[in-house]
Amino acid sequence: MPPPTPPKTLRPLLLLPILASLLFALNSNSTSSWANSTSTFSYLSSLLPYSPFTPSQTAVALETCPDLYEFSKTVPEGRRRSEGVLGLPSMRPRVECRTFSSPAVEDLVDDFAGRMKDPDLAMLFENALTSTLDTTIKWSNEGLTFVVTGDITAMWIRDSCNQLAIYQSLAPKDPNLATLIRGAIALQAQYLGEYPYCGAFQPPSVSGLAPTINDWSQGVSHPFKLDNQTVFECKYELDSIGGFLKLSRQFYEATGDTSYLTPAYLSTIDTVFELIQNQTESTLSPSGHLRNSYAFHLSQPKIPIPNQGLGHPAKETGLVKTSFRPSDDPVIFPYNIPVNALLVVELKGLAKVLEEHNLRPDLVKKARGVAARVEKAIWEWGVEERKGWGTVFAYEVDGFGGRVFMDDANVPSLLSLPYLGFLDASDPVYQNTRKMLMNQDGNPYFSKGEAFFGIGGPHEEGLLHPWPMSLVSFIITSTSDDEIMSHLEWIKNSTTGLGLIHESINIHSVENYTRPWFSWANSYFAETVLKVAKERPWLLFKE
Repeated sequence: MPPPTPPKTLRPLLLLPILASLLFALNSNSTSSWANSTSTFSYLSSLLPYSPFTPSQTAVALETCPDLYEFSKTVPEGRRRSEGVLGLPSMRPRVECRTFSSPAVEDLVDDFAGRMKDPDLAMLFENALTSTLDTTIKWSNEGLTFVVTGDITAMWIRDSCNQLAIYQSLAPKDPNLATLIRGAIALQAQYLGEYPYCGAFQPPSVSGLAPTINDWSQGVSHPFKLDNQTVFECKYELDSIGGFLKLSRQFYEATGDTSYLTPAYLSTIDTVFELIQNQTESTLSPSGHLRNSYAFHLSQPKIPIPNQGLGHPAKETGLVKTSFRPSDDPVIFPYNIPVNALLVVELKGLAKVLEEHNLRPDLVKKARGVAARVEKAIWEWGVEERKGWGTVFAYEVDGFGGRVFMDDANVPSLLSLPYLGFLDASDPVYQNTRKMLMNQDGNPYFSKGEAFFGIGGPHEEGLLHPWPMSLVSFIITSTSDDEIMSHLEWIKNSTTGLGLIHESINIHSVENYTRPWFSWANSYFAETVLKVAKERPWLLFKE
């Protein structure tokens, strides 16, 4: 039997000493990958009358902390399990091995655990909700927060925005959690201010953490110079810009805190608008010159990008180009419709925040102007009649008449358009598109077998590996009780008894999956469960 859980009123007081001692031990060992600064330890220590552990005791405990990648693939002996049919295990590291702890998150875990009808779903929710904080906060201090994806030790702008989204509503209840999110915004602004075309970054130098060599970034040339001590990978993905804006907006809406609106942040916004202007123009100028503010050219083409890394040509439409999709795969056509939809929503949000606080009227005007132009262009260029499906959204277009009809599991996706806030789920064009996407005759990347089904993409795992994330998108945009519950059941039964959401799953065998430690998918699943609990509590709770 596991040890009894401390009462909720005492648990935060017990966690803080553990964290304080943990941070002290880490600071005394500069080789630790989880090192934080002494100032953080001092701050935590100031909150406590005493610490139950000496630094040497904590250091000994840390030596027994598991490798989190290996930990996510197996169930250690003695794990607490649900009382459901599947007996899903707790996949949380021991308290002293967690990378961050929030009393507000722990209270939510306790609240749901006691009320949910399905013990297996409750355990999956707990594992998913806590995954990011438990395992991926690599470093946080100096007003900055470095969040890794899970099994890849770099901070993807897109991933980290989505990893932290689930905690935004809890930030007002936990000042340390709010500080953590604000630090992620600050670090993203720092990265994008210098390298707006890049989407994945190394730890900040102030952290003392060593950068990681990324083989996939070797041999890549761009029209600008990169510092590989700062940049992990420089695939231009417009959704990174949208994600950065989304994280900021959600933080403001949840907390009312405007302290992130620093001169450095606003300077990054200026840089973002320069990128948007550059990526709005046609590939060729009227005088026949290439406009190549970004190119991804490989001397040894592991990722073949046509036209010397420029990609497929585009004609100006009002949309904004991207070179890579949210899945990190190269686009077919440069104007990705769901990515542009995200940009519309977040530029409107940016304008609203700045206007409410009388900041930078010039940026307010730009944000609203670009949002209106892009939204108009989506409906003009991104919608078409398709035989058998009616009027639907295309996934990508080029402005010359070229269109790709498909979807990818990664968000932003066409399936996730209502979740993004671009339109209502009842929109008739969206409903036609939704039916098309979840059908093998309509979406080339939808597949279904006896073990699993869903939408995948042209990622390295292949056509038979749809992503659970696509079913999460289907649930979070559904208005049907039956759809929600049936798809939750599919996801719950797809974890191979590990109780974590994986990247992709083979449709014929759930044992054949990729990425056991993939934090974004878990946070997105937890976010979806919270939405269902709020809007349709009768589906999940006993009373």
